[in-house]
Amino acid sequence: MKASQSFLATLKEAPSDAEVVSHKLMVRAGLIRKLSAGIYNYLPLGLKVIRKVENIIREEMNRAGAIELLMPMIQPAELWQETGRWEKMGPELLRIKDRHERDFLIQPTSEEVITDLARNEIRSYKQLPVNFYQIQTKFRDERRPRFGIMRGREFSMKDAYSFDRDVEGLKKSYQIMFDAYTRIFKRMGLQFRAVTADNGAIGGSGSQEFHVIADTGEDAIVYCPNSDYAANLEAAESLALIATRGAASAAMSKVPTPDQTNCADVAKLLNIPLERTVKSLLFAADQDSGPAKLFMLLVRGDHELNEVKASKIPGMTESRFATEAEIKQACNAPAGYLGPVGVSADVTVVADLTVANMADFVCGANEAGHHLTGVNWDRDLPEPLVLDIRNAVIGDPSPDGLGVVDICRGIEVGHVFQLGTRYSEAMGCTYLDQQGKAQPMVMGCYGIGVTRLLGAAIEQGHDERGIIWPISMAPFEVVICPMGYEKSEAVKAACDQLHDELLAAGIDVILDDRNERPGAMFADWELIGAPFRVVIGDRGLADSQVEFKGRTDAESQNIPLDDIKSKIIAAVNTAKQLIA
Repeated sequence: MKASQSFLATLKEAPSDAEVVSHKLMVRAGLIRKLSAGIYNYLPLGLKVIRKVENIIREEMNRAGAIELLMPMIQPAELWQETGRWEKMGPELLRIKDRHERDFLIQPTSEEVITDLARNEIRSYKQLPVNFYQIQTKFRDERRPRFGIMRGREFSMKDAYSFDRDVEGLKKSYQIMFDAYTRIFKRMGLQFRAVTADNGAIGGSGSQEFHVIADTGEDAIVYCPNSDYAANLEAAESLALIATRGAASAAMSKVPTPDQTNCADVAKLLNIPLERTVKSLLFAADQDSGPAKLFMLLVRGDHELNEVKASKIPGMTESRFATEAEIKQACNAPAGYLGPVGVSADVTVVADLTVANMADFVCGANEAGHHLTGVNWDRDLPEPLVLDIRNAVIGDPSPDGLGVVDICRGIEVGHVFQLGTRYSEAMGCTYLDQQGKAQPMVMGCYGIGVTRLLGAAIEQGHDERGIIWPISMAPFEVVICPMGYEKSEAVKAACDQLHDELLAAGIDVILDDRNERPGAMFADWELIGAPFRVVIGDRGLADSQVEFKGRTDAESQNIPLDDIKSKIIAAVNTAKQLIA
């Protein structure tokens, strides 16, 4: 392709609302243009990258035995009402009405539609297992769209759904898809981790996320450098940091702590380590009738509560922070001075694993301006419900026993779920087994954020000059930059010949025939992120030489004109082999 036949729309400056590197560079490189909050036009170069991503995904999905189909963006409400998600989903679900006042939605995902399709088309165990996938536009009405396409409202996603006879079949399908995802992200040349994750609103019995590692990632990933252990912070297991509870060595005592409402200030005032303090958080779970059920959650003063883990405490699925009135009812004290000693019997006290093994600890006294020291379980207060409810921190023991954990940042680009029968049972999606008995199909769900991958790749690969694409994702593998294309017949002939030969060899090449100044031309292609650049000018041709440079190379090389084709083909193939 020649640049004059394409559409290059680079900019010197990023828009003022661009917050992250990927957003800035995608706009400046001419990949996207904003239409509305969280909604973007994809310009030709951006679409070209998307198509390369889709091709890799399709090849690996087909290789894994999945079957492509296409489901509508607009879905009828009654399917979502069958599963209860019409009512449960918040304002992220964009609900619309047709001219007949019937309720519809713009799909954020397609579990209901694919389950409806399966219950109407699959009858016998002989038709199972089967795995359907699509690459389709989705819409989630984010309250605060930000970070460009990383947290947009409209996006493209590959979603797949497996149907099996039983749980053992699901596990096999799940592993096949996990392996396919691993191949997909390797082929894209991305540094990534598969991590144990929370199932969230989709549900199911287990799931794993795939994260592109990037310092700007929204998600914290807890991992062990010495093993394969990795989990999203929300799902990372946090072991007790105290092996066994020590014996009480001090009497419980109430001490004045005026205006000290957080553990750090209390520890400083009392001249004790922060690790000896306990943080008390009061939550309320509304009931169908009567007052809300109250829960006091305890974590060590230097730790943070993991709200996802807390939501799994029996009775706390739908909970909130307690109101001032509820706090007064349970503790008769203002927030900042709460503690488990003497709390109302109606309050369920839940202690983190580490807190449950603490002795002689400090906590709120349920009295303004006071805390208790020397507090001990059993002696001073009843034994609590003990659960893992905190966030992991760097240096925690790895749950697999193979060292200690570290934490890095990641961008979620894929998620695989073992759904089980949540949707098939709710929607009556059954098959007849070998005895002719109806059984619910066992489902899996597998998603990849197609457009999000572009932003993730850029967050991982960029420098001060622009994008550094993996070669499998780059809009072009090679750019030919002529010096005087319209002024020199020799330059024009050499560039055209090399362009045609590279195309014939299967190289994705573009010839920049725009007659731009060299500095502006080079800046554009470094911004766009072409992996390899060839510069051809009269001065070099006089010695039968051309310049060759990789995007991350410090210096260019002079290559004989007769050798440049083979040099480029070898460089491109080597780059592809490195990520294969």
